[in-house]
Formats: sequence, C-alpha cells, structure tokens
Amino acid sequence: MDDDIRDRLAEGSFEEGFELLVHRYKHKVFRLAYSILGNQAWAEDAAQDIFLQIWKALPAFRGEASLSTWIYAVARNVCLSSRRKLVRHLETPFEEQSLRRETAKGLSSDAASKHTTDVLALLERLPAPYRQAVMLFYFEGKSYENIAEMLDIPIGTLKTYLYRARKQMAQAIQGLVDSGTSRMTR
Repeated sequence: MDDDIRDRLAEGSFEEGFELLVHRYKHKVFRLAYSILGNQAWAEDAAQDIFLQIWKALPAFRGEASLSTWIYAVARNVCLSSRRKLVRHLETPFEEQSLRRETAKGLSSDAASKHTTDVLALLERLPAPYRQAVMLFYFEGKSYENIAEMLDIPIGTLKTYLYRARKQMAQAIQGLVDSGTSRMTR
C-alpha cells in the first residue's frame, strides 16, 4: 500500500515521499491525535508536531516496521507527550475539564432531545485507551494485531478495551434515550 512512499524514501526523494505521506495520513493522524487529546485545537497542533517529527526522522526510517505502524507510533508518542505537558500547564486538572465538558453537553444537548447522538461526543467521554482502540479499529479499520502493536498492549487487553468502550457508549445512548422519553411523558 505504501510502496510508492517507500520507493521515494529509498531513492532519497524525501520531499516527495513526505508529501505523499502527509496526503495519505493527514486525516488518520488527526483522528488519532483527537482520540488521545479529546480536543480539536490540541489535535491540530499535535498533528503539526507529529508531521514535523516524522519529517525530521524520515531519513532514519529503516523500514523494519510498516510505514503506518511507524507513523502511528510517532503520533502516539507525540500526543502522549503533549497531553502530559497540557495537564501540567493547565490551571484546572484535565479530568475536571472533561467533567465540565460532559456536564455542559448533558445540559445543552439538542441531540439528546432529538434522539440523535454525536459519535465524537460519545467518544470524547471514553477513557483515552478505549477511545484510541475504537478509533483505530472502527474508523481506521486496523486489525487487532496492528492495533495491539501500535498501542503496545496484548490483543486480549485490546479486545477488553473495545468491549468496554461499546458497553459505555451503549449505556450513554440508552441514557439519552431514557432522558428524552421521560421528558416527553411529562
């Protein structure tokens, strides 16, 4: 799949290879960053940092892993570092901000009253490991093996994350439906 990029890198055409890489992976990298950071602006900043790191490391890429696995590893590491920095520098702890966002969503959610659900909002409520697993499995179509390698976890743990994520999302949807039904009967 990435043979054209690998060929450019082997030829030493790093600019061409990088352009192809950015074009092919920009959306996937952003979605992964968003799944880890849970904020669009932070994910956009992280995506830029990720591609900067990839650009710097491209000449050293040896091709021992697939290109996508390498990109996801770089992306994951940059995002986790960014998240640690953000948590340290924010006045309010990250968990408290997430709780505030969830509360605000619950109070002003038109989607709940219309029985529609914003998938990204539900994903944002999931713990980061579950969110990453869901994004890679369902949105990126990665296999269990690829995801386990990317996240550096056993396949059994990955399956548990996916199961728990589905369960939490189903409970959240049911809660929205129940709250909408109770409002209609009043």
